[in-house]
Amino acid sequence: MIITVIGLGLIGGSLCKAIKNRTESVCYGVNRSRGALDAALADGAIDGAYSTEQIPASDLYIICLHPQATIDFIRQHASDFRPDSLVIDVCGVKSAVVQAAVEALTPYHVRFLGCHPMAGREFSGYSYATDNLYQNASMVLTPVDSTDQQDVEQIKALAMMLGFGRVVVTSPQEHDRIIAFTSQMAHVVANAYVKTPMLEKHGGFTGGSFQDMTRVARLNADMWTELFFLNREPLLEEIENIIRHLEEYRDALAEGDTQKMHELLQDGSERKIRSLQPEDQ
Repeated sequence: MIITVIGLGLIGGSLCKAIKNRTESVCYGVNRSRGALDAALADGAIDGAYSTEQIPASDLYIICLHPQATIDFIRQHASDFRPDSLVIDVCGVKSAVVQAAVEALTPYHVRFLGCHPMAGREFSGYSYATDNLYQNASMVLTPVDSTDQQDVEQIKALAMMLGFGRVVVTSPQEHDRIIAFTSQMAHVVANAYVKTPMLEKHGGFTGGSFQDMTRVARLNADMWTELFFLNREPLLEEIENIIRHLEEYRDALAEGDTQKMHELLQDGSERKIRSLQPEDQ
């Protein structure tokens, strides 16, 4: 199979490395700047390098750009993809991207399947790419009514070859509702959590809980602003939900209600335990 990866940042670069190390596929790289292409060629992560004005004929195209850039690229190059080929993306929101991509590509007989690899780091760029970034991670696929089931099965198989531990199939809308809670809220909370004067005084007072809580506070503001606004309503609902619960803890403290605080803490602990049971027990 001939695969072209468009965008050689952390995600795209890691995909290239995994494809070359774990499959027999030919892998081409397309990137706006030459630096990442040269590095990928030197690493043996790609078999050929192209600018964004040159789209090599391929069986599969993986677009690894920010959401709006993904939509813009597909619209601009819809006629450049090989007819009867498959295009997938890696964006953290799906409804807006999938709708725009299907509309742009269908007239040219190019198929599209929304994808979201649930892996990443707090660092970006090709220099941080690794061939094991996706080891045991989840890959989420978001087919629509027009999606060919064979495409779903093909990407499932490829994901497992690349090291993913699980493939989840859902709708674009359900993906966006869940991801607002599991990913976007974590970044909102971590980013807000570090906005306290205590951050300047924490040296020597931190343990694992602080590191876990703040790891994703360091983020790409451009990308996450796009993600938040493309998934505005589900994320607003989750933010309102956590504000409501934080107010309960605040009120229990303010009123000196130890029984209420105990109940809140016990409830949260039990919910976490129950959430682990289906997969981990």
